[in-house]
Amino acid sequence: MLFVSWDSESISSELFELASEQRLDILQKLSKNKLNNSKLAEILDATKPEIHRNVSRLSKSGLIEKDTDGNYSLTTYGKAVLVQIPSITFFSDNKSYFSKHTLGNLDAKFIQRLGALTNKKNIKGYVKTLEKWRQIHENAKKYIYNILSEVPYSGDVVEVISKQLKNKIEIHSIFSDDVIIPEERKKIFEEKGFQKYIQSGNLKRKIKKDVDIAVLVTDKEAAVFFSDLEGTIDLSQMFYSADPKFREWCCDYFEWCWEQSVPFQEAKLS
Repeated sequence: MLFVSWDSESISSELFELASEQRLDILQKLSKNKLNNSKLAEILDATKPEIHRNVSRLSKSGLIEKDTDGNYSLTTYGKAVLVQIPSITFFSDNKSYFSKHTLGNLDAKFIQRLGALTNKKNIKGYVKTLEKWRQIHENAKKYIYNILSEVPYSGDVVEVISKQLKNKIEIHSIFSDDVIIPEERKKIFEEKGFQKYIQSGNLKRKIKKDVDIAVLVTDKEAAVFFSDLEGTIDLSQMFYSADPKFREWCCDYFEWCWEQSVPFQEAKLS
């Protein structure tokens, strides 16, 4: 569970300064270039008195500062505040999705960075998510990392995995400690000779307790699945992207989970 605390009186005044479309627009423009009042008025199609009023408020709040040439730029505080806005935007844009899904036990440091997932596609339907799952595996050139609550491997996905292992692509998998691997799937893995890739180190596996977010990340693309309100990972809806920031979030989350996991034990899996 996430516990946070703050000084409500202090933070409310800071948030109030952000509760303005024009002030947010000013901050966004200043994140790219230094600008004076006249240029801001021109870019934002606003009157100079309006800009002057809002720039003064932002200056007083310590979010921006003026140099000797009369141009404004973000302060260190302003930059830090602006970095948090994408995470708020991410949740605002996905309110409907998160009314039916949860973040589970996601660590606060990853929640704070969820803005990195903003540039994504929402793929819906088991057939479409499984097909995208296969394509992501197929497009990988260096590595494939995944966190699984179950094994969504159809015959064609297994073929792709087998091909990628032959191409010396590293595959690292984290399984939930209660994952069920069907007997026929185990037989296929044996027939494909996956054991030799485990021995060579190309295929590595671990087990983690309480897997409530599934992740697939490669050197090209990434995907995330969150749990429904009952705590079951919803494989019918996938957040997908090839955006570097999206991939970085997924890769960092995978590596953090890898460190929290224990060595794979075949006997523990059903």
